[in-house]
Parts: sequence; structure tokens; C-alpha cells
Amino acid sequence: MKIGAMYSHLNGFEWIQYHQKEMWEEILKVIEGINANQFRTKISKEKTMEGKALFSPTAINKKMKEDFEKLDWYESRTNYWVTDDYRLITRTMHLKDVDQKKMIEDHGKTPIRSYNQTDFVKNRIAVEVQFGKYSFIAYDLFVKHLAFYVGDTIEVGIEILPMKKMQAEMSSGPGYYESALYDLARQGRGVPAVPLVLIGIEP
Repeated sequence: MKIGAMYSHLNGFEWIQYHQKEMWEEILKVIEGINANQFRTKISKEKTMEGKALFSPTAINKKMKEDFEKLDWYESRTNYWVTDDYRLITRTMHLKDVDQKKMIEDHGKTPIRSYNQTDFVKNRIAVEVQFGKYSFIAYDLFVKHLAFYVGDTIEVGIEILPMKKMQAEMSSGPGYYESALYDLARQGRGVPAVPLVLIGIEP
């Protein structure tokens, strides 16, 4: 596969090129090392495409996971505690998870355990490969990457999505690059407040 389009939000791409250029080379290696046509494994039953071999998002995602892990990119998980008091949450969110729990309990509130998980992290760069539902993309961009950035786990978040022309030949209806780019643009140049690289891939 190859990169069909790319957008750098808050100089995310520029940060990688200056500080972690070798990590960008590894990301390219994973993308370019996949022959998408090997994953045309789903035969469509839809009226408009009946009998056509479509790309399997699940199979492509599995292959990317295998290839990232070969390069020592691994899932990262951050645990934290929440409660029903806004002011208390703003005081606890920058603490370690054990201290968050204690402070919430000390204020007579019930701590609720939660977490954020990202597909791959290496050298303070997070990568999400998103071939799932459209709503997952918005969560990645506006919640997940931001949470890891605010928590000082990453410097840049990367979102890998299919271009529309590839998405149109997939066996399910995942989101696509052009739509995610629009969502970023309509929020304004400073939102979300985390450096990102949006990558659109195609065969």
C-alpha cells in the first residue's frame, strides 16, 4: 500500500521529522510492505457489488498489527479514576492513578476505574490503525490521542485511515480519510490541542 494523502496538525509531522525521523521510516515500512490485494478476501453479497471481491478491514488490520509488533511497536494502556465531581476531576487528572483514587475517596466520592488504550506506541509516538466505525475515528482524534498527550505519554498521535476510494471497496463501512480531515478542519486549527498526523492509505 501507499500513502495517498497526509495532513499534519499542529506540526505533528514536522516534530517527527526533526526528533524521530527513523520512526516515520518504520511507519512507512509497515504501510508499503502490505499488498492490499492479498486481502480482497470478502465476496460481496450487496446488490450493487454482488460477487465482487472486497478488501477485508479486519485482515488488513491484523497484518498491520503483526508488522508493527515486529518493529517493537506495542499497545499502551493508561489507567485513571473518574467520579461525578467536575472540579475534583480537574484536580486529579494530572496525578498518578493511585493518587487519583485516594484524593477522590478523601473527598467522600466514589472512584470509578477507567482507562485509555492505543494500538501502538514507540518513542512517544502513538499510532492508531482505524478501519472500524466512523465514530471510533472521532474518539481517537478528539479524546484518545489528546488524553495520552495531556498525560505526557506521547508527543504526537498518528491516525491511519483508508482513502475514500479504498473504503468504497471494503467489506464493511469504516470511516475514511477525507471525512476525518473535514472533521478536523471544521473544529479550527487549534483543536484538538495535540499534534497529529492524519494518514490516508490506498492500494
